[in-house]
Amino acid sequence: MTIAQTVGRQLIVKGQSRSIISEQYRTLRTNIKFSNTTKLQTLVVTSAVQAEGKSTTAANLAYLFAEEGQNVLFIDADMRKPTVHFTFHLSNITGLSFVLSGQATLQDCIQQIEDTSLHVLTSGPIPPNPSEMLGSQAFHALLRTAEQHYDWIIIDTSPVLAVTDAQVLANRVDGTILVIDPTKSDKKMAKKAVSLLKKVDAHLLGVVLNNVEQNKDIYYYSEYVQSE
Repeated sequence: MTIAQTVGRQLIVKGQSRSIISEQYRTLRTNIKFSNTTKLQTLVVTSAVQAEGKSTTAANLAYLFAEEGQNVLFIDADMRKPTVHFTFHLSNITGLSFVLSGQATLQDCIQQIEDTSLHVLTSGPIPPNPSEMLGSQAFHALLRTAEQHYDWIIIDTSPVLAVTDAQVLANRVDGTILVIDPTKSDKKMAKKAVSLLKKVDAHLLGVVLNNVEQNKDIYYYSEYVQSE
């Protein structure tokens, strides 16, 4: 799937609902819904390195699933460089880190986007040990609780090549989307990111190519993922 020439971190499908980019996000949503998998409720969105558009992709996907009337929980698990609260103009005084450390309940920290069925759990204050928190029983329990109340749980997390957070989460969810911007990640880096996800038995649904036009790189990345 290709998202062409996106710029900045924004909710494109809301502000530019009829744009070509919005239609590409809708196609991505459809591809995810009809992917060949038995259970698909929890989804991680990650990238190889920083600034490839994973948070924008995750936010737009979450909004689009809610647009269909689905009950959606969007979790900002990029606890090192959180951005979701900026995208949706939300408070980040409490959030995921508070829930996982036992300082607040999940319901206390969830914020609903007005006039939608989209609920957001921001990252909360940055903790000293994000990987450990995301791999904890507390996070496992959070996911199991959320699965009982939401149709979709979409999780934005740190880049694969930077830290282990994405691998920790990818092992716990039903599917993973890898966002690649060829102007930021070369083919070797993309290949390494896929390899690291495969090592933890991640169910890699596919790669989203961001900020590109139709060119040979698209076929390289798609063929590589399919061959793995």
